[in-house]
Amino acid sequence: MRKLLNTLYILNPDTYLSLDGENIVVRQDDELKTRVPLHNLESIVSFGYSGASPALMGACAKRGISLTFATSNGRFLANVVGEETGSVYLRKQQFKLSENEEQCTKIAKNILIGKFYNSRAVIERTCRDYPLRVDVANLKEKSQLIKDSINIINDDETPDLDSMRGIEGKVASLYFGVFDDLILSNKGDFYFKGRNRRPPLDNVNAMLSFMYTILTNDVSSALSSVGLDPFVGFMHKDRPGRRSLALDLIEELRAPLVDRFVLTMINNKQVNSSDFLTQDNGAVIMNDYTRKKILTAWQKRKQEELTHPYLKEKISWGLVPYVQSLLLARHLRGDLDEYPPFLWK
Repeated sequence: MRKLLNTLYILNPDTYLSLDGENIVVRQDDELKTRVPLHNLESIVSFGYSGASPALMGACAKRGISLTFATSNGRFLANVVGEETGSVYLRKQQFKLSENEEQCTKIAKNILIGKFYNSRAVIERTCRDYPLRVDVANLKEKSQLIKDSINIINDDETPDLDSMRGIEGKVASLYFGVFDDLILSNKGDFYFKGRNRRPPLDNVNAMLSFMYTILTNDVSSALSSVGLDPFVGFMHKDRPGRRSLALDLIEELRAPLVDRFVLTMINNKQVNSSDFLTQDNGAVIMNDYTRKKILTAWQKRKQEELTHPYLKEKISWGLVPYVQSLLLARHLRGDLDEYPPFLWK
């Protein structure tokens, strides 16, 4: 269990939530774990299937406390909200600001700063941890070029959205241009010659595409839990069926969450060539056993802790999408002057 930004996160899937007076009661196997005053909360997110009492759901709805249920893997299930939850106002603000080019540029700038910063961090971490196994000079050169791009979009004369997308494309080329250098094991089976998708044509791209999809689902769930619409974005424009806001937020989380996870699995030899299948059209897919193995490792990864760079509090990696969603919601409501991106250190 964890309380962040007036949101109570129930992380154990075997807990049951009930109401006692003005308090939420958390029980596990009929054992009382904690009591939390409802007046201290804006929302509750429960990861699991044990559920909550009708009395608690009614009390939350009456008090405007959003009660969200997700699976233990983080997939959004349902939201119990009342008339005074504020979600309607928040979404109206989201829709309004998504049509404002200046506001979209402001949010997109901070998202891209987070993305570039975290991409550099992955490269710099490899240089620091494996100086004798990589071409440090080359990696440092690319890292500096990415840093230069941060300075360009962070300038007072902020480029427009199209210009920033062009800069993003150049940074992606720099980053993925050295991604193969970050693979230190199984080079015969795991190599990276460039990003390809729909379909992925090698083992590394198969893992990246799969995990980017998982991350998008996690971020979509987090956005829904705070009352935002995952389909209405600021950097990725609206398109039928596209979760544009989720795609916005995963940009700053791809490198520290997915890319590092994939590199760790490869470099620690947790995957091998037999885990992948090549179809007749050249597409590379993972078998069911491999997907299960990767998802199991992913769940363990999400339980590891870090100090959130903005909150300065220890949280699990799995809660990072939820914290960033909360921070974005607070910015849209006017509680924060700017959206603070996730900057991994």
